[in-house]
Amino acid sequence: MPILLKDRDISSDITMIRSALIVPCRFCPAANLAVREGKPYIELFRKFLTTASYEAYVRALQSRLESQGIRTGVYDSKLPYQFIMCMWTAGRREDLAKHSANYDAVIVLGCDAAVETARYALKSDNCRVIPGMEVEGIMNVIPTLNFPFNINLKVRSVVNFKMSSVT
Repeated sequence: MPILLKDRDISSDITMIRSALIVPCRFCPAANLAVREGKPYIELFRKFLTTASYEAYVRALQSRLESQGIRTGVYDSKLPYQFIMCMWTAGRREDLAKHSANYDAVIVLGCDAAVETARYALKSDNCRVIPGMEVEGIMNVIPTLNFPFNINLKVRSVVNFKMSSVT
């Protein structure tokens, strides 16, 4: 069950930074973007294990920041066991701390647990952690396999945290 996320306005958080490392979780945000845009979560033969709509979202964020004069980078890995940020190994967290040393801030695209993962990894660093998304609830999704080995997600229900009801 992916966490339901919405974009967070980070404009006030980035006013004083010159550089930002975008740190994307590859599970819940990717599922959200695929559902939101009605596109495949995974196109196995076309994009392998990436979500095209999420990749476009990350590139658009990077472009928007750079147009404001902020130097950016994306902290990424294509290894499947590193997709879910809240389950990163200690080595992966240490690697994030090393990479973030060259940036004023990291912008985490993920849930509160992903943001906490970044905060923990950077606890002794002077790098700010900026949440790029907000948690709204939990999605109950049904995956479907479509030709040619595309995985789409259909939302069956949503548990909204603010209202604590199932829709």
